[in-house]
Amino acid sequence: MTSQTTAKSPTPDRIRRAPKVLLHDHLDGGLRPATVVDLARESGYPALPETDPDRLGRWFRQAADSGSLERYLETFSHTVGVMQTRAALVRVAAECAEDLAADGVVYAEVRYAPEQHLEGGLTLEEVVEAVNEGFREGERRAREAGHRIRVGALLTAMRHAARSLEIAELANRHRDLGVVGFDIAGAEAGYPPTRHLDAFEYLKRENNHFTIHAGEAFGLPSIWQALQWCGADRLGHGVRIIDDIQVHDDGTVKLGRLASYVRDKRIPLELCPSSNLQTGAASSYAEHPIGLLRRLHFRATVNTDNRLMSHTSMSQEFEHLVEAFGYTLDDLQWFSVNAMKSAFIPFDERLAMINDVIKPGYAELKSEWLFQ
Repeated sequence: MTSQTTAKSPTPDRIRRAPKVLLHDHLDGGLRPATVVDLARESGYPALPETDPDRLGRWFRQAADSGSLERYLETFSHTVGVMQTRAALVRVAAECAEDLAADGVVYAEVRYAPEQHLEGGLTLEEVVEAVNEGFREGERRAREAGHRIRVGALLTAMRHAARSLEIAELANRHRDLGVVGFDIAGAEAGYPPTRHLDAFEYLKRENNHFTIHAGEAFGLPSIWQALQWCGADRLGHGVRIIDDIQVHDDGTVKLGRLASYVRDKRIPLELCPSSNLQTGAASSYAEHPIGLLRRLHFRATVNTDNRLMSHTSMSQEFEHLVEAFGYTLDDLQWFSVNAMKSAFIPFDERLAMINDVIKPGYAELKSEWLFQ
């Protein structure tokens, strides 16, 4: 007998309480608007477009939705601009962990670029130490509030800069101290991942993990290079793999060789639906490639990317997909297990999270109808 919840769309409350896993979230894209205002006042940062938290939050969302790349990038200049001291980094990281835990996230990998937080005189090492301290503080506060979360950091190098090997070495030095992997981010067009081969070769020699932003705004060549030249463990976004999949009028589907490789090798796709709508990768949630990729059993995961700019959360991302595709708790568990399988922590810890946290959490939610 199948439980009644498998035939029903989960409510927002159940989605919020469901144990969720987040692999693609930017620290500088998830600040609370009130925190941006506070930090700007404390540091003397003069350039905020609004000083009222509510109006500032709306400004971030509207700028990100504007279709203007310049306005979208401007949003990050404001968040990064107020994250230039140790105290600011600790506060932002702690609040990040708290906010994710309150939303039901039990495991998260949050990324940031240490090279962007040096204007106040911090060293790269001090930046990493401050963020790690903040994550541990946020985990502690979450426990006090009755939530459980574990947060790992991904250190990001900017693909238009020339510090990727330095940041990769930094990630490797802190790999047992809260940093779980490495990433490159920034504009794809004109800045292929192969520019950073020395960093990726170094990480492979050190048996370390890395993901690469690829297949977001740029297409299949970016994905191909990230995998076949650089050896990425995961694809940051990867949504443009849909360009290598043909859906015929009769409903049959043909995968190109790159798409087949991605599916066959179980390469995780860090899909970010709301963000993808803002950047033009899809015109609506119903038309987002995640629906087809889930149906074809790609290793699809659901992520937030930039919670402030997209005015989103993991629960809201799941809510949009439930509405668009009629997903049930079973589908949400599938995405969550996919993400946990793809995390950069040791296998035994991933397995314990799946068997002892995620599956029991969803089983409890699916059983609630018995007691109503």
